[in-house]
Amino acid sequence: MYAVEVSDHIMIAHSFQGEVFGPAQRLHGATFAVSAAFMADTLDANGIVVDIGRAFEVLRQVLAPLNYRNLDEIPAFKSINTTTEFLTKHVFDGLAAAVKNGELGRDGRDIEIIRVTVAESPTARAWYERALWQR
Repeated sequence: MYAVEVSDHIMIAHSFQGEVFGPAQRLHGATFAVSAAFMADTLDANGIVVDIGRAFEVLRQVLAPLNYRNLDEIPAFKSINTTTEFLTKHVFDGLAAAVKNGELGRDGRDIEIIRVTVAESPTARAWYERALWQR
């Protein structure tokens, strides 16, 4: 399996509901390092998994509506704990749509798997990984 991974970061504010979150129930800020790996069994005719430049731009577009925002104020996230794990799936969904639309310089059906990793510190991260197509 071949993979190309690109990364970026976002700075957000949010709060959580639930005693399990302790002091994080209060509004707090976070800087998340976000990486996205695109995986394929084969390289295309150009010898690539995806166009790295396009992958970086698509990741940036998916992250842009979150960057410098209080996630508690985004209507789609109302009453949702925007945990690191939640954000991995949210970013995955945006990237999967772009792949399926052929926005990464290759037929999207050739991309097998996407893995999104969100690191909330150098020592803690979460990821979401899933195959894009039923084979």
